[in-house]
Parts: sequence; C-alpha cells; structure tokens
Amino acid sequence: MVVFLRVFLLLLFLALWELCSDLDVIDAFFFSSPSRVALEFITLLEEKSLLTHIGITLYETLLSFLLVFLISMICATILWYSARLSEILEPYLVVLNSLPKSALAPLLIVWLGTGMNTIIVAGMSVAFFGAIISLYTGFRQVDEEKIRLIYTLGGSRRDSLFKVVLPGSIPIILSTMKVNIGLALVGVIIGEFLAARRGLGYLIIYGSQVFSRVA
Repeated sequence: MVVFLRVFLLLLFLALWELCSDLDVIDAFFFSSPSRVALEFITLLEEKSLLTHIGITLYETLLSFLLVFLISMICATILWYSARLSEILEPYLVVLNSLPKSALAPLLIVWLGTGMNTIIVAGMSVAFFGAIISLYTGFRQVDEEKIRLIYTLGGSRRDSLFKVVLPGSIPIILSTMKVNIGLALVGVIIGEFLAARRGLGYLIIYGSQVFSRVA
C-alpha cells in the first residue's frame, strides 16, 4: 500500500502538471511539461551528452564524499584524543560550518582556478566542517563506563578508540555519511555552476540560458 501510494502521488503530480500545461493554466514555455521534458531527455541521450555529464558529476561527487569522510574521521579522532585541542577549535568549527558555502565558490575559483580541483574542493566545503562536528559529537556520546572499563583492564586510549568508541559510533558514522553524500552533490553542482564546462551543474546553467526543457 505504501509503495502504491508513493507511485500514485508521483503519477498524479505528473498528470496535473501535464494537464495544466496543455490547458495553459501555466506557461509551458517557462514551466515546460512532463512530455516535453521526456522528449528533451531522449534527445540528450541520443546526442550521448547526458551520460557524459552525469558521469563527470558522479565522479566529482564520490571523490569529494570520500575525501570528506576520510579527513573528517581523522580530524574528529584527533579532537577526541585531545580535549584541550577540541575546546580551542570547537568555536571555529561552528563558525566555519555556518558560513554560506555558495559564497566560497568565487573565492575558490580565484585561489584554484577553473577546473575539476575547484569543483571537488567546493563539494568538500559544504560537508566538511559539519561532518567533523557530527563525528566528534558521536565519539563523545559513547558510554563512559565502557571506556573506564578499558582503562581499568590496562588498556590504552588507542584501545578504547578502536574497541569502544568507533564500534559504538557506527550509527552516527553511517548517518553522517548519508547526509554527506547529498551535501557533496550540492557542493559539486554549485562548483559546476561557476567553474565547469562539463557536468550536470554546467548543463543546468546552459539549459536555463537557452530555455531547455530539462533545465
């Protein structure tokens, strides 16, 4: 029933969109319609350009996501190891995470030029600081009694990290990864808006300029 209702709502939305476009309730030139979008989609597939743009954006997104995950895990671990360092850096992480990431894109172009490196860094910038905060918070929420038990049995802080903190933080790590993959895609699209000649972001900007149905 849930699957049926999901599909029904989607089909109902598409049908209403098509009907409003055909009856001139909305301007089809600006809002397009499902049938026009489908025809444009087929045209892009026949030109063999859409899959190329999708592949480039997918590659940039996955690379940004993996770099964010690896670097944020390392940074969160370092902050967990050093309570003094975490107290010093935590306000800066909060401020950096609150910055509007789209405003950083022009600066990245000035610093790094136009190209894939700029787009990957733009994808990382959207998710990086939030990932560090989320992972570090998850590490701090692990049961202190279990960590104390490791120390009582002669274990080191490294033992408590690998045997208690990381296993106990797996739900937080997975939820952070699920959020980061979406944020990395957003950052990559923003970067492609400004500094790319290939990719879905470039295709969206180009389509909006020529009033393409898919844009």
